[in-house]
Parts: sequence; C-alpha cells; structure tokens
Amino acid sequence: MPAFDYIALNSAGRKTRGVLEADSPRSVRQQLKEKSLVPLEVHETKQQAKTETGLFERKHLSGAELALITRQLATLIQAGMPLETCLQAVARQAERHGTRRIMLAVRSKVREGFSFADSLAQFPKAFSDLYCATVAAGEQSGHLDTILDRLADYTEAQQQFHQKIQLALIYPVILLVLSLLIVIGLMVYVVPDIVQVIVDAGQQLPILTEILVGISHFLVNSGIWLLLGLVILFSAARFIMRRPEVQLRWHKHLLNIWLVKRYSRGSNAARYISTLAILTRSGIPLVDAMTISASVLSNRYFKEAVGKAHQHVREGVSLNRALDETGLFPPMMVQLIASGEQSGELAELLQRAAQSQTNDLQQRVAMLLSLFEPLTLLVMGGIVLTIVLAVLLPILNLNQLVQ
Repeated sequence: MPAFDYIALNSAGRKTRGVLEADSPRSVRQQLKEKSLVPLEVHETKQQAKTETGLFERKHLSGAELALITRQLATLIQAGMPLETCLQAVARQAERHGTRRIMLAVRSKVREGFSFADSLAQFPKAFSDLYCATVAAGEQSGHLDTILDRLADYTEAQQQFHQKIQLALIYPVILLVLSLLIVIGLMVYVVPDIVQVIVDAGQQLPILTEILVGISHFLVNSGIWLLLGLVILFSAARFIMRRPEVQLRWHKHLLNIWLVKRYSRGSNAARYISTLAILTRSGIPLVDAMTISASVLSNRYFKEAVGKAHQHVREGVSLNRALDETGLFPPMMVQLIASGEQSGELAELLQRAAQSQTNDLQQRVAMLLSLFEPLTLLVMGGIVLTIVLAVLLPILNLNQLVQ
C-alpha cells in the first residue's frame, strides 16, 4: 500500500500536512474527509522520491535519527515482528514529519516486492552505501536482526563521538565569540572617546596607544569593507575548492600539516577501518567491502590512496601490505590487520584495530579541546590587557604632568 503526502484544511481553516497509506489518492481524500479535513493536495510519496527535484533529494536523516531508527528496527526484528510491521511502527514513532515520510515510503517499496536494501537505496540522502550494503548482506545471510544490531552499534558509536565533539566545542566557541564582540566594542566605542579626551588635553600619545588608535579608526571607517572582503574571500575559496585538482592538493596538504596530520590521518583511518570491519563481519567480500568503505571517506587524497590499495588487493596483495604502502595508516593498525589475516580472524581484528584507533583519536581530540579553552582565555586576556595598557599609559603620563 503506497504512502501519500497531503495538505489539507482543518476546521479552524489552517493548513495541515501529513502522510497516509491508502490504495489511491481518492482513498486518501476520503480518509481526510472522515477526519473533518478538506484536502487541498495529495501526492504519492514514492513518486516524489524518484525525481531529482523531489522531496527526499533535499531531505536527510541526522546521525541521531539514523542511530535511533536502526536500533528500533533491530529491536523489533529481533522480537520476531514482520519487516513491514517494524517499518510502520518506526514511522509512527518518528517525531519529525520528514522522517515519517521516508519510513512509510520505504515500507511501500517493501510491500511492492523490493528487498529492504533496495528500498533503502531509493533514498541516498538518508541511507548511505554502507548502510544499504550492510542491510543487503543481512538479508542474503538470513541474519538481518544480528546485522542491524551491529549496524545500530556502529551508528550510535559514530553519533556519540560527533556529539562529544560538538558538546565540548560549545563553551569555547561561545567564549571566543563573546570575547571578540567585547574587543570590537572596546575598539569602536570606548577607545576613541577616551583617546580624544587625552588628545584635547595636549598629551603626546605613546606608540602603543597610537597603534591602537589606528586600528580603532580602521575598524570604524573601514570595518564594513573588511567584513565584505572576508565574505568575498571565503566565497572565492569555496568556489576554488570545488575544483577536483585543487581539492586534491589541499587534502594532501592536510594529511601532512604538523599537529593537523595526526587528527586528519587518524580520523580517516578510523572511519575506513571501522566501516571495513562491519562490512566484513556482515559477510561482504573484502574487495567489495573496500570499495564501499572508501565511499565514506571525506579526504580525496586518502580516498585515492585507498583506491590504489584496493587495486593491489584485487591483484593478490595482502590487505596489510596494501594499506601499509599508502603510508597513511598507523603501524599498530597495520600490524593488527596482519595478525588477523594470518590467524583467519580478519573481521575481528579489523574491529579491534578500528576501536583502538577511535579511542586514540578521542583522547587526542579531548586533549586538544581541553587546551583550546585556556588558550582562548590567554589570547583574549592578552588582547584586553593590551587595550587597557594603551589607554592607561597616556592617562598616567597626564597625571604626572599635572603633579
């Protein structure tokens, strides 16, 4: 039974939106009339999803929503419920209207005879290649409940990691923004008035104060042009970065910058190996798993290097040697993979290597974030101290002359 999006008027004359399952648009209109609603528009959801300008090309699921949906599906399927019933229950449970429409549209495709994985693949903005491939492996092996449970663990771990970073960044970012606003306010409104009083008194300004006055005048007279220039510069940089060759060079540079390279290499390696681990544990062949795992990488240079490793594995080279030749994976991770290949427990050792790298990455990120806050305080405190000194020096000199 297909799903339909509708727009209708309620008894108060206000527009309401929603999703209903029915055999035809006429049946949807009848259901709306029974609910005392006046139908205005009725569209089949799955048809919208097929068009490039359709709704689901612009919609996606957040990490938290995807993790929650996956865990709910895993729990319901493990309880022995039919897939269609599980999808309907998850759709009803969804709080966001767009999420509910996606799940009902997936259910509609399943009812039409499509596999669960193929139904999910109709919505690439919501479900990644990794997600669809893992579900397909679960369907083929007959262990969809177990595979979804692992996939739920994976998505929840990814969501928790990103959430930790976001929560840790909230206070430092707020502190940085407020500090900048305070400094700009002092430079634009406070410093000019104080300095003008000193100049009117005939006092010679110290060099530090003259520099501060020059910066203040620049912000007052040309601040809007500076802001406009920064916006243009940022837009130009984004436009240039869309060129593949420029993006490739920049991503290569990120992997070799001091301090940044450990995080950049570590995050991409952890994401690749953790994806490879869940795919191989789901029964997907290693060569196919490497192709899918490369698609989740954000660094183009890293992705190209992994693509070369994939080609070497296809030619018969061991996985650990192919990855080691890229020079981008930590030696300990490569050694764990080698042990897994020798012992025949590659999937388990891949998972252990991914977990080890993720833990190391989380510790490094936590350390950097813990340093960011005091560093922000020191920098902003130094700027404010410089402003105060530049204002106080001519005042002290003026007092000495009066005495």
